[in-house]
Amino acid sequence: MFLVGEALIGKEPEIAHIDLLIGDKEGPVGAAFANGLTQLSAGHTPLLSVIRPNLPPKPATLIVPKVTVKNMDQAAQIFGPAQTAVAKAVADSVAEGVIPKEKVEEMVVIVSVFIHPEAKDYDAIYRYNYGATKLALQRAMEGFPDIEKVLYEKDRSTHPIMGFRVTRLWDPPYLQVAFDLVDLSEVKRVLAALPDSDHLLIEVGTPLVKMLGIQVVREIRAIRPGAFVILDLKTLDTGNLEVRLAADSTADAVVISGLAPKKTLELSINEARKTGIYSIIDMLNVNDPFAVLKDLAVLPDVVELHRAIDNENSSHAWQNILDMKALAKPDRKLLVAVAGGIRVDTVGQALAASADVIVVGRAITRSKDIRDTAEQFLAGLKQTEIDQYRIMTDF
Repeated sequence: MFLVGEALIGKEPEIAHIDLLIGDKEGPVGAAFANGLTQLSAGHTPLLSVIRPNLPPKPATLIVPKVTVKNMDQAAQIFGPAQTAVAKAVADSVAEGVIPKEKVEEMVVIVSVFIHPEAKDYDAIYRYNYGATKLALQRAMEGFPDIEKVLYEKDRSTHPIMGFRVTRLWDPPYLQVAFDLVDLSEVKRVLAALPDSDHLLIEVGTPLVKMLGIQVVREIRAIRPGAFVILDLKTLDTGNLEVRLAADSTADAVVISGLAPKKTLELSINEARKTGIYSIIDMLNVNDPFAVLKDLAVLPDVVELHRAIDNENSSHAWQNILDMKALAKPDRKLLVAVAGGIRVDTVGQALAASADVIVVGRAITRSKDIRDTAEQFLAGLKQTEIDQYRIMTDF
């Protein structure tokens, strides 16, 4: 047996974060238990949990401090409320049947305990570490989370200590606001006026990045920290280098021109995957976007069907969106964005053609009422806010 559990409970500075292993004495957990008890390190000395002195729980449980213990006050927090909290949680887990009573002599537990250096309240330290240990044990024995829970939650959840959200495009359709402005003060004014929405993306247009450079991404993040920011470089060469620049700027996605050579497209897409950002191929002035996609060994995350500003009197080419999506493998979606003169009254047509992202520029950024216009476009998506009704209480 080799089971893993994790839980976080409480508020700083007494917050408790528990990582634990539970398994057989004769297996790898047992070996780690013996090694931990006999190989000590300064500031991270493992210790047996005890309900009170001379009364350890069963299964035998080893506590490993995560934070370096620097003085006797911190040592007392480990050798006091944390030590007994972990032990009581293990004993109660046996009493409640979470850990089989008949197996307690065959198993050991290793618990990694976090005590904040500024923690003071012994009562809170005890209660939070008791609750976190007990929850982590239950999760370990139940195999929580299963893979379906992980896949469902991975793009919906936000780590509380990060301080910002990393948005992923799992819930289309989206509205993408393209900033082709070249004045930073005007960009900031428009950004501040845009409504908050889980379905609103920010595009740093090519004129803007040419004028202000890739550092403009950080300027945008200062105003909208949780935004999904797309850097429209329209890369034509040195694909892996330019994608790396985009990733280093903290952009969430980078735009590559569909006119680039096949090798450049594939290098760009692969580099985007390596750096964890989205790759977007912009098919502006490409005669046959489907043929370009079909010829690639690896597909982008998004293909953008883009009608040029200078050619907005022509008709949109949205006829084969479904054929493009069919090129993607079952485990990886291909999203399709549409751009070029889209208005509020044409959003429905784009969605009916199976578009996933509606790209709008001047219709919003040059609007007399930016918020109202953006809200009209968002209303046309017919999407509710992703987290509007979600209250996560235990994970």
